[in-house]
Amino acid sequence: MGGSSETAQALWYVGPGKGEIRAETVPPPKAGEVRVRAVASALSRGTERLVFSGMVPESEYDRMRAPFMGGAFPFPVKYGYAMVGRVEDGPAELKNRLCFGLYPHQTVFNLSAENVVPLPRGLPAERAVLAANMETALNATWDGEAEKARKIAVVGAGVLGLLVARLCVKLDRNVTVVDIEPARGEIARKFGAGFAAPEAAPTGCDLVVHTSASEAGLATALLLAAFEATVLELSWYGAKEVKVPLGGAFHSQRLRLVSSQVGHVAASRRATWTHRRRLEEALRLLDDPALDALLAPSVAFGDLPKKLPEILNPTSGVLCQLIRYQ
Repeated sequence: MGGSSETAQALWYVGPGKGEIRAETVPPPKAGEVRVRAVASALSRGTERLVFSGMVPESEYDRMRAPFMGGAFPFPVKYGYAMVGRVEDGPAELKNRLCFGLYPHQTVFNLSAENVVPLPRGLPAERAVLAANMETALNATWDGEAEKARKIAVVGAGVLGLLVARLCVKLDRNVTVVDIEPARGEIARKFGAGFAAPEAAPTGCDLVVHTSASEAGLATALLLAAFEATVLELSWYGAKEVKVPLGGAFHSQRLRLVSSQVGHVAASRRATWTHRRRLEEALRLLDDPALDALLAPSVAFGDLPKKLPEILNPTSGVLCQLIRYQ
C-alpha cells in the first residue's frame, strides 16, 4: 500500500469521570486497509456515559466491546463508534471519499476497506455521525413491527427515541413522543410527531418504545400499552438494577415486553439483510435535514478531556454531541 507511519491523537477513558488524549503511532496501511483522517464524530451519550463512569457490568465486558475498541474494561478504554472521516490512502473507488466507520474518537487511523461505508453523495459529514444511532432505530422499528401498529408512543426523547419517532412518522403512523422535558416537544413536532408529558400521554398504543433508561419511563411505557400490545425496551441500564412493575394490568392486558439491540439484525429481516446493508440503509435515511435538530454545536477534539464531565452529565440537555477534528 505504501504510505508512512503517523502519530495520531486518541481519546481514552482512564478512570471514573476522567478522559485524556493519548498519542499513538499509526503504521502504514496494510494491503486491504485504508488510511482515514477524522472529520467528525459523535459521543454516544447513553453508552459512553456508562463507560466514562465505570458503570459497565463485568458480566457485559465482552458484549459491550465496540468493534475497534482499544484497551479493556473498566479502564483504560478507547471507545466510540460514530466516526466520519476522509479516506487518504486506499482503493481508487474510496480515495478522497467521506466514509462512516464504527471507530473510536481518533484523529487518524487505518481500517479494513470492508469496514468503511461511503457516505451517499451530498450527505453532510456532521449529520452522518448519527448513522449508528439511526441503525439502532431502524432495527427497533423492525423488532417492534412498527409498520403494523396504528398508534405508537415513544417514551424518552433522546437521540434514539426521536430517531425512532421520525422513522415511524415516515411509515405514516400516529406517533406521540413522551418525555418529562417540555423543550423536547419542539423537536418532536418538527419530526411530525405529537408530544406529551407522561401524565398526559395517550393510552391504548399498539406499540410503545421505551428509550429513557429510567424505571419511571418503563412504568409509563407499560401504562400506555393497549391490549396485547408490544412494549419494546431499547434502554441500556449498565450495572443498574431496574424494578419492572409487572403487577396491575400487565397480565390481564397480555402485554409483551421485548428487548431490542443492534448487535443482531432483527429476526424478521435476518434472512435477507446483512449488517452492512442495514448500515447503508441507515446512511440513506439520514438524507433528512430535519435531523440536524439533534446535533449540538460542535466541540473541538482537543477540548474533550475538560468538556466530558459537562457533556456526559445526565442533566446537560445535550442530545448528540458533535466532535470536530479539522
